Amino acid sequence: MLAAWSLAGPALLLLIVLFFLPVFAVIAVALTDWQFGASSFTFVGLANFRELLADEVFRASFVNSILYVVIVVPGTIVLGLAIALLIESGKSFRAFYRAIHFLPFMATLTATAIAWEALLHPTIGLVNQTFVSLGLPTANWLRDENTVLPVLAIIGVWQNLGYAMVLFLAGMKSIPQDLYDAADIDGADAFLDRLRTVTLPMLGPVTMFIFIVVALKAFETFDTVQILTQGGPGHASEMLLYTLYRESFQYLRTGYGASVAVVFLFIVVALTLIQARVMDKKVHYQ
Repeated sequence: MLAAWSLAGPALLLLIVLFFLPVFAVIAVALTDWQFGASSFTFVGLANFRELLADEVFRASFVNSILYVVIVVPGTIVLGLAIALLIESGKSFRAFYRAIHFLPFMATLTATAIAWEALLHPTIGLVNQTFVSLGLPTANWLRDENTVLPVLAIIGVWQNLGYAMVLFLAGMKSIPQDLYDAADIDGADAFLDRLRTVTLPMLGPVTMFIFIVVALKAFETFDTVQILTQGGPGHASEMLLYTLYRESFQYLRTGYGASVAVVFLFIVVALTLIQARVMDKKVHYQ
């Protein structure tokens, strides 16, 4: 018993210090009216959470975050799988294509956001100039309430695409060739038949992992919102983490911001548990 505690003790201590104590501290702050830098505070109970539920800005940021995740996660999975299949079916330049598609995931979010801001400029941006040359309608993409959230979602898909592609390629490499040979014998020799009967089912665990990771990263979106839109126009691109940042460090309402953090933590934990326990049963094979 002593040996077990000696081995597990340091890791357990770090887990408590780095995870559980900060979580308890955030929950405790959420029950107060503390303002950042103030020397005193008052216990207010659940008042911050009641105010949160009645806040139209918070409701907008919550809905925007859900819509953002709903667009980014399926888009990343579908496009990542499609690119992985195309690369795997080719015979040349595989390493080049993998590197090109993986670069956005490795690049600094701040730098890529600034690059996207230049591309989406309403007058001199390459996107609108290309649309004009093709005779297509243009827009002020980051200042229009109808386009800003889809545009941010497209940027999110672009950033995570290479990550999904690499994992799908690794998953394809682990599929035994014997399964494809058996499918050929059974008559499933066409590409779509092999994809439906062998590739997609065997990529179930990889797909589940990508789903979890990309969904969590999508909920944590902050950099692109802060740099490109600051939550505007009219809170059309407001996200949960940006709301947390604004309330805590711009308005200095740290207690209220902590309540947003608690809601965000609850969403992330619930999402992880649901995916790990429900989806996991449907994708693993003995």
